[in-house]
Order: sequence, then structure tokens, then C-alpha cells
Amino acid sequence: MYRKILVAYNGTPESRSALQECVRLAPTSATEVHLLVVVSPPQSVVIGEYAMVSMLGVEEEIAAERQKMEDELNIGLNYLRDAGLTVQAHLEVGEPVPMISDLVDKLGIELVIVGHSRQQSLAMRWWRGSTDALLVEKIRCSLLVASDPN
Repeated sequence: MYRKILVAYNGTPESRSALQECVRLAPTSATEVHLLVVVSPPQSVVIGEYAMVSMLGVEEEIAAERQKMEDELNIGLNYLRDAGLTVQAHLEVGEPVPMISDLVDKLGIELVIVGHSRQQSLAMRWWRGSTDALLVEKIRCSLLVASDPN
């Protein structure tokens, strides 16, 4: 039985599958369940005299994305809590793989659960360097890749 589980969630159907897999594992009350939502900064390029305008636009984008992801975090929390789990929430700003890896190390996580899209084959995603493939190289614990059944 895993004692510390981290579920990466972003509101997509694939990440909802990760929530469902966590519930299916039926963790006990002694299990620490952590729900991570990552706000990814926009990929913007700031050039010359447009620097100030671009920075203001980036800040607005980050604020909007943060609000959206806070809402998703609450949806995920409610889902897991309605299933009877005690959950600790984490909302981080950055890139998902380093954020997940950092929490694994910091919290002593034993299992990470992420969602997988069926839009591309798993082999193709790993070959091209998807989040799943990068993550498996970065973390020092088990990784459960949940698929959307649809």
C-alpha cells in the first residue's frame, strides 16, 4: 500500500482519469494524498520596445490562468474528498515536470498518478519527449499513467 500519493491534475479528461485511479486504489486514512495543479506560464517572447506591453499581457495571462487552475483545483479536491479521501492541495506556477519532481523529493512521494491522452500513441509521446517520458526519468518513485477510457 502506498503511503504518499501525488495526483497531477489540470481539468482535462485524462487528468480526471488520474483522480479516478487514485480513488480506485482505495487509500486508507493513513495515506497522504496530494493533489497538484500547475499554472504554466505562457510561452511569450518579449521584443524591444514592446517589452512593457508584453509584460503586462503576460501578467494578465498568468492571473487568468491561475484563476482557471484554482477553479480546477477545487473541482479535483471536491471529487477526491467526496470519495472519502483526505487531500492536501498544491497550486504551483511553473513547468509541470519540475514541479512534480520537486514535490516528489520534498514530500517523499511513493506514487505519482498522471493522465494520458489517447490522441497519440504512448510510444509516440515517449519518443518525442512528452511530459510522461520526461517525468519517468526525473522522479524516484512509481508512476501510474491513467488513460481516459473513452
